[in-house]
Amino acid sequence: MEVALRRSTAFVARSSTSSSMLWPSAAAALHLSSHHHHPHNASPSQQHYRFSSLTRPPPNYPGHVPLTRLERLALTVGSGLMSLRDPRRGDLIATFAEVTATPYFIYRLRDAMLGSATGRRILRDRPRITSTSLDLPRLRALPGNTLGRTYVAWLDREGVSPDTRSAVRYIDDEECAYVMQRYRECHDFYHALTGLPVVREGEVALKAFEFANTLLPMTGLSVFAAATLKKSERRRFATTYLPWAVRNGLRAAEVINVYWEEELERDVKDLRRQLGVEPPPDLRAIRQAERDERRRQKAAREPSASQPGVV
Repeated sequence: MEVALRRSTAFVARSSTSSSMLWPSAAAALHLSSHHHHPHNASPSQQHYRFSSLTRPPPNYPGHVPLTRLERLALTVGSGLMSLRDPRRGDLIATFAEVTATPYFIYRLRDAMLGSATGRRILRDRPRITSTSLDLPRLRALPGNTLGRTYVAWLDREGVSPDTRSAVRYIDDEECAYVMQRYRECHDFYHALTGLPVVREGEVALKAFEFANTLLPMTGLSVFAAATLKKSERRRFATTYLPWAVRNGLRAAEVINVYWEEELERDVKDLRRQLGVEPPPDLRAIRQAERDERRRQKAAREPSASQPGVV
């Protein structure tokens, strides 16, 4: 509860200092010494840069696309509705995450990193998580109780790759764009830490955990995708995985501050204890047991081919 209060206090403080700022200065993000913006000292062009789709300012970093307010609103509504309709559209989910993260939520997450010694190192080093940077063959050779082996085993079992995360485009502040990219690339480590699979039910449960821990609006919206689950899955989510997600997300340390690359050889159970994360019931095993039971019941209802028919 103390962790949750600290996050709420930081969020309110950030909101009160950022409400007058439309476009954060990209130059202030280049040095850790100037992380805290002071909008009243900024030039008028920095505070209220008005432009249209025909007079778009230059990008603040490679791939950046500055948006007008109307464009941001349109992307918010369109990507939000379409991602609810089809939660498998990762591109729409990524877009919604970016256009709703500013001007408050991504700064709260960035400030959480600035408040942690490890978070500050991550911001200085700017590591990227890819199959090459992690050296997946080496991780497969680690002992089975390590984070690295747990992570790569989860990747292999679920058939996913760390190389599929799209680049951030719609966040104006260059440093905050990296924070979003870091969150995005760490997502599979959250899966491995909790053991939740990539099926829709598992993704909804993990997004609920992430929302309680990060407060990013996209993660909160994704929880509403629970309405698209089957009846038995909705009941299981409401009674088991949602309470687990809220409890663990609020009490756990800020997972954005974990330098995963430095923890790969650590016992995964020790890391869970340090972060305050308890693994939920094995969802994949539960779903498999349900499928086996349905097949058994179906076979019991079907008459045996060797049994003579009743006249």
